[in-house]
Amino acid sequence: MATFVLVHGAWGGGWEWRRVADLLRAGGHVAFAPTLTGLGERAHLAGPDVDLETHVADVVGVLTFEDLRDAVLVGHSSSGSVVTGAADRAPERLRRLVYVDAVVPAADQALVDMVPSDWVERNLLAPARDCGNGWLVPVAVDAELLGLPGDAGRRYVAKLVPHPLGAFMQPLRLGGAGEAVPRTFVHCVREDGDERAASGGDAVRPADIVRPFAQRAQERGWDYRRLTAAHDPQISDPDGLVAILEEVAALG
Repeated sequence: MATFVLVHGAWGGGWEWRRVADLLRAGGHVAFAPTLTGLGERAHLAGPDVDLETHVADVVGVLTFEDLRDAVLVGHSSSGSVVTGAADRAPERLRRLVYVDAVVPAADQALVDMVPSDWVERNLLAPARDCGNGWLVPVAVDAELLGLPGDAGRRYVAKLVPHPLGAFMQPLRLGGAGEAVPRTFVHCVREDGDERAASGGDAVRPADIVRPFAQRAQERGWDYRRLTAAHDPQISDPDGLVAILEEVAALG
């Protein structure tokens, strides 16, 4: 049996992990799926003061107040930054870090430092200025971009909410304590070939952003897994993702 803490990415919420959490619990594991401040059912707490440190504190709070030990901490997409920070703050509580198609920040990097600058301006900064009072980023993805099929994709996107800009802008403070935590990278590659670079402009997709981090994980000798699924495997292939999570938890 293992304990999992499942952290959602941008615009999402803990709700999106429901199927994965149910499958893990059915397998005898313990699973927590917190919602970060200002998102999901906690959207009413959004404000200009919500930043990356807020979200790191959310996750450390779960580890601390649930008194978790030997936990597998899973971060999806933009929450690669969140789980990296949480591992730095509370490494003694973790068995392993798992990045699911996620960014992998270095010290003093913000999310906006890790993605193309034109994408940042077009999808984060300009919408926040124009529609979010300068601090709230409207949802910048749709089901087609994410490669999510039919009704499941539409239902998923319909529940996404604007994201506090501060969480994307604040550099990640790291002291190095989390470096000893073993790491796994789960690289999601769709059958339609989304591992290939898109052709510029508005065509930048999650696969284009994630690819360098997947390559870096392999170069660093991390445990590396490929999953044939869309960028959000908790929605597109929860069974496949759970199988990988159970495997990596057994690695210790």
